[in-house]
Amino acid sequence: MNATLRPATAADAQRVASLLIDTRSAFMPYAPSAHPDEELREWVAGQLLPSGGVIVAEIKGAVVAAMHTEQAEGISWFTQMAVDPALVGKGIGSLLLAHALRTLPLPLRLYTFQANAGARRFYERHGFCAIKFTDGQANEERCPDVLYELHAPRTEA
Repeated sequence: MNATLRPATAADAQRVASLLIDTRSAFMPYAPSAHPDEELREWVAGQLLPSGGVIVAEIKGAVVAAMHTEQAEGISWFTQMAVDPALVGKGIGSLLLAHALRTLPLPLRLYTFQANAGARRFYERHGFCAIKFTDGQANEERCPDVLYELHAPRTEA
């Protein structure tokens, strides 16, 4: 899939929010959003995009995926990734992850839900190791999650 990456702009807010909403709906029905869609859209426009670290993937000028990364206390974090559900499995997530690995110092951490088998396979295929399983009481959805960490990328991923 021939996608290009670029930093997100304020004009991307609605599309980024739609990707987050659509991805959760398609792949995480067990973890409904803790926030109404309109509140999520406001958060993306008012907080997520202005914080920086959001990269979008485009195909023929259309935003088809987004990710957010940040650094805190010597750790790089992959905090959001959403790929248009119709394009999952086409290499766009791998392209975003490769960008994160080129631009962020390791280790790189992320949380995903334990029930999100597709995401877990994706991250494990790229060398992430589970370092902590929780009962979900610390996340808004109250769904069991897993903390993954990557110290060195797999070259064959």
